[in-house]
Amino acid sequence: MNEQHAQVSVRILDKEYQVACPANERTDLLDSAEALNTKMREIRDTGRIVGLDRIAVMAALNMANDLLHAQARDRVLEGDISNRLKLISDRVENALGDAQQLDL
Repeated sequence: MNEQHAQVSVRILDKEYQVACPANERTDLLDSAEALNTKMREIRDTGRIVGLDRIAVMAALNMANDLLHAQARDRVLEGDISNRLKLISDRVENALGDAQQLDL
């Protein structure tokens, strides 16, 4: 590994994994691994799904679903913000136009 990459050890469901990542993303990788570990433990602890591979797939599906919902919320918020900025811009344009007419 060079100085720009880090070898990171993560523990997921009591198994140790070595993962290489850019050094500046080490904290994000550790946080992601912890989130995955938490999700997989929740699924395992329900007792309805057996087997590491099935637990991992269910965790991935749940997390992908959460991501898709978050992205949809972001798109709605971006639309709201864009609309509000347009409204503010129009008001500023109108106010400046009114001010210019008064100068004439």
